[in-house]
Amino acid sequence: MRILMLSWEYPPRIVGGISRVVYHLAQELGAAGHFVSVLTMTDENLQPCETDGPVTVYRVPGWYVRPITFIDSVMQMNMEMVAAAVRLMQSGEKFDILHMHDWLVTFAGRTLLGLYPWMAGVTTIHATEYGRNGGIHNDVQSYISSVEQKLTELSNRVIVNSLYMQEEVGRLFHPDAARLHVIPNGVDLNKFSNVPVDMELRRTHASDEERIVFFVGRLTYEKGVHVLMEAVPRVLARRPDVKFVIAGRGQELDALRQRAWNMGVAHRVDFPGFLSDDELLRMFRIVDIAVFPSLYEPFGIVALEGMVAGVPVIVSDAGGLNEIVTNRENGMKFSTGNADMLAQEIVELLENADLRRAVVGNAIRLVDERYRWDRIAQRTVGIYEEALTDVLCKPE
Repeated sequence: MRILMLSWEYPPRIVGGISRVVYHLAQELGAAGHFVSVLTMTDENLQPCETDGPVTVYRVPGWYVRPITFIDSVMQMNMEMVAAAVRLMQSGEKFDILHMHDWLVTFAGRTLLGLYPWMAGVTTIHATEYGRNGGIHNDVQSYISSVEQKLTELSNRVIVNSLYMQEEVGRLFHPDAARLHVIPNGVDLNKFSNVPVDMELRRTHASDEERIVFFVGRLTYEKGVHVLMEAVPRVLARRPDVKFVIAGRGQELDALRQRAWNMGVAHRVDFPGFLSDDELLRMFRIVDIAVFPSLYEPFGIVALEGMVAGVPVIVSDAGGLNEIVTNRENGMKFSTGNADMLAQEIVELLENADLRRAVVGNAIRLVDERYRWDRIAQRTVGIYEEALTDVLCKPE
């Protein structure tokens, strides 16, 4: 198949979780012999066209004139994507599948499907505006939610990454059940194979005798980092040898730092900021526990990364995380927002070596069985075939 993906992020441009998902899916599809192109937004010092393994990447500017609002910039990016795709078509390219990732590329997708009606439109909804914000509270959120609605309507098939998201998208946008499919995200089982345990890096965060509890992600309310912060003094009361490393950037950073200071635990909490892919790999290899306390989580790919790294993970029972982790079998799970329960599970994992070994071993087996990217790519091709059949068999 000839596949054109639209995504506002692709490595090395990483804003959230979409970038890595698009990268791995595109790479696996390309490795399987499909012709894959990705149309994405550029960043500083990136080439407008490059070959990334079996994938061709085209990058467009985010805006032509300086935008007034974020919505302005998204619309300009969509126009640039349309222009770039039309140039590709005029040069002789022809695609079977247009795979759109989230609402940010809706208008480009709609235009291209109208211009080239032989293409089948497939959309992955990675998260919804309703879910990210716990409802729709203002005009901008209402606008984005309505665009998500239109995106599901124009697509021949819609993919979500968890049963939780299947229910959410179905409830919000009411697509035909036959068009809505669950395909989980995946993880590279070999991504930590050549990553050493860097003791010098570890000593920048903790002494050799101390234990490290790690969080990485966007520092936003939905990620629940404030819940972990509430658990910090409760863990330290029983285990004063613990250091907490909270990596990432976001609007909650200053508030979290202030909270650590107010609770008198600032000396036990490190905020290293955004970690590059290489830094994240090395960090996962030196920590003792990884915690993901999200209030809203469509899937939770970072939990899979912790599992592959051989780190015991603790997650909230929110969204897709609840489907990945079976409590006390391949990880630990606590009630969303319950800092007391989280603190108890951190202490238990630190003090129970047999439990740590068991959940780590079971987690590796789980990932191998359910979350390999090659198998996920195969399932995605099946959805492409269904979508293409719809287009080819559509009455004139």
